[in-house]
This record gives sequence, structure tokens and C-alpha cells, in this order.
Amino acid sequence: MSILDDYFGVAGKIVLVTGGSRGIGEAIAESFVKAGAKVYICSRSETACAETSIRLERHGLCRPIAADLATDVGRRRVLSQLQAREEKLDVLINNAGAIWAAPLNNYPESGWDKVFNLNVRGLFFLIQALTPMLERAGSYESPARIINIGSIDGFHVPKHETYAYSSSKASLHHLSKHLADQLAPRHITVNVIAPGMFASRMMKATLEQHGEAKVVERVPLRRLANEVDMAGAAIYLASKASAYVTGAVLPVDGGTATLL
Repeated sequence: MSILDDYFGVAGKIVLVTGGSRGIGEAIAESFVKAGAKVYICSRSETACAETSIRLERHGLCRPIAADLATDVGRRRVLSQLQAREEKLDVLINNAGAIWAAPLNNYPESGWDKVFNLNVRGLFFLIQALTPMLERAGSYESPARIINIGSIDGFHVPKHETYAYSSSKASLHHLSKHLADQLAPRHITVNVIAPGMFASRMMKATLEQHGEAKVVERVPLRRLANEVDMAGAAIYLASKASAYVTGAVLPVDGGTATLL
């Protein structure tokens, strides 16, 4: 085994990626599949989840679980399907998320609730449900991992009127630190990846309106985040190399949050 495999290898790990059918979640799931992990991806859309799983199966092991994680029924479905197939869970990657934009004077309660029910409430209760499986995977030297996908919008005030989204991500960052403190004695680490601008469906309208060159003017590294940036950070936080890291919020944003 090479030192890279020893430090950064994730082969054989059992991994769940929520929101894994597209975007950042799909990129992260694909990297773990190619690295030899057994990956489960979760999405509200049964069709999208199945299609992505079939594509990733060309590279290794990937199984779909269709569920709405904003609901108790959906979270119980994920738990029951995992328990039926696995005794433990090495890595939980909480990527599923929602966004809602509207002017302040008519921002709807339904939009606020949709975002918080998935981005914060659903995430918390999924972690609660899966903690016993994570605890069975963790040990003193090799803890189990929870990796939450936050956002640089949790650090600064965005220009768009996405009040619930930015508030939910700031809440997620703080919640992750609280969980890191509580779960450390149970050999589970909790960390956050805070992506900058990524060419996702959320960014599509902005890119079409302004163009990529204009959008990245305020990014010190002058480009959008890509699949490798997201996957590399997740592999690191799931590997032996980060076994002593917990409660960290890692910006992957080209310097936007810290240099501007």
C-alpha cells in the first residue's frame, strides 16, 4: 500500500451521500465509488436516483435510496434500507438542500419552512437516526465521519434575497460544531465543507444573466468551484488524513470568504 492509499484511501468504506443524484452530491458520490467505497445515494426523485446510480455502477458499487429527507417518513425509509443491508455506516455526507429566493416584502413562510425543514431540521434528525450505525463504525484511532455541506453564504451576506438559505447555512455551520463536541466521545467527527460558487442548477440563472467571467470577478482565484474541488475535500475529510479534525468549517471557494 502506498502512503497516499494509507492516508487518503476510502476503499471498503460504507458511505451515504444525500442529494447524491446531481450536482455537488453526484460529484462526491462518483469520487467515492471510483475510490472503492460502497456508496448509497439518496434523492427525492426515484427516477433521478436510479439513473445516477446506474451510471455510477460502471465504476464500482452504488445503490439508490429514494426518500424525502425533509419528512420523518423519508428519514425512516433511509434508516430501514441501510439497516437491512449494512451493520454500520462509515461516512455520512449531508448534501441535500433547498433554496428559496423572493423579495423581503413577500417572502413566504412556506418557502422559509421548505428550506429549513431540509437544510437544518431534516439534516439534524437524519444524523440522530443514523448515529448508532456511525458509532458502530467508529473507533478511537479511526472515527466515523459526518460531512455536512454548508455554504460561504453562511459566512457573509449574499446579494440575492435568499434569506432562508443563508440563515440555514449559518445555522448548519454552528450546529455542526455543536454536534462535533457531542459526538467526539462516541468516535464520530463532524465537519463542514462550505462551497463557493459551483456551476449547479442554483447558479444557472445567475450565470446565464451575467456570464461566468463577470460572476468570478469577485473570486480571488477567478473561477468557479468544480467537481474535483468538492470531491477532493470530501475524500480528505473521510480519510485517515483527517482523523484528528472535527468541528471544522472548510471553505472551498477560491478565497472568496477569507480574502475579500
